Amino acid sequence: MKIATTLCLILFSCIVFAETPLHTYSIVARDPETGEIGVAVQTHWFGVGARVPWAEAGVGAVATQSLTEVSYGPLGLELMKAGKSAPDALMSLIASDKGREVRQVAMIDSNGVVAAHTGSKCISAAGHKTGTNYSVQANLMEKSTVWDAMATAFDSAKGDLADRMLAALEAAQSEGGDIRGKQSAAMVVVSGKRAGPAWKDRTIDLRVDDHPEPLLELRRLLHLHRAYRHMDRGDDLIADNRIAEGMKEYEIALQLQPQNDEMIFWAAIGIFSAGQESKAMELLLPLFKREDRWLELVGRLPASDLLKPEEADRIVKLAKSPE
Repeated sequence: MKIATTLCLILFSCIVFAETPLHTYSIVARDPETGEIGVAVQTHWFGVGARVPWAEAGVGAVATQSLTEVSYGPLGLELMKAGKSAPDALMSLIASDKGREVRQVAMIDSNGVVAAHTGSKCISAAGHKTGTNYSVQANLMEKSTVWDAMATAFDSAKGDLADRMLAALEAAQSEGGDIRGKQSAAMVVVSGKRAGPAWKDRTIDLRVDDHPEPLLELRRLLHLHRAYRHMDRGDDLIADNRIAEGMKEYEIALQLQPQNDEMIFWAAIGIFSAGQESKAMELLLPLFKREDRWLELVGRLPASDLLKPEEADRIVKLAKSPE
């Protein structure tokens, strides 16, 4: 019944979704160790993250590009969720698409099985290459060596799935990339298995909508994202009274972003609440000196139960007359 409903949606997809000329290069991939599934992309077009990359935890990922039929994304995921493999899902969509020859689409399912299609009328240079747990694809490139370079980079890259996908994008750009230039980029990574609400299972969701160096900006955002992830873990551990572990997470976050005042403030508040007054004030005093609004913010936290009134009073006292 679910598959039948999905196939009905496919028949009307060309009416619901307009084609968009998102000529680009992308990768869909799975980490066999963690099970994470991801998709990453770069193009010379505004806001690529809103149309090309699609992913769902425990299901798979889709990149839909060239003269883009956006519905390949949600419908491809729906078919894989209903039990179809990535090749079967892609075949079903292509078969019903009269514009298949101008499409370029890649899919990967939760088992790491991949499928890719490059239509015969995609603007050259266009092509794709599949490997174990990944597919790379590109069209309207400066050179026909782009997708091979992406595959080589992904196969040889170190780090987690996000690092390896970004290495593939960077390799594409090093080969000349999109013949028109560069403008936007995006990356989505989801858990290999559904573990909770969708927002928890989506571990990375980054978009660079308009930038002269989108991949450099995407790397910067990925670095910042990781720091905030450590902050979040620190908050959770402190709340669970696992003080030493929480402080370690804060330490890692601040090592990654030592000049980020926002992170310094909230890490220090968490540390202070955990009874580490001296360590907290080491962080807060220079911050207050740079910008006294942070000290004003301390006084607002008790009303939201983010700090006890006596703790806020103590911080203000130490800030005004350090002992």
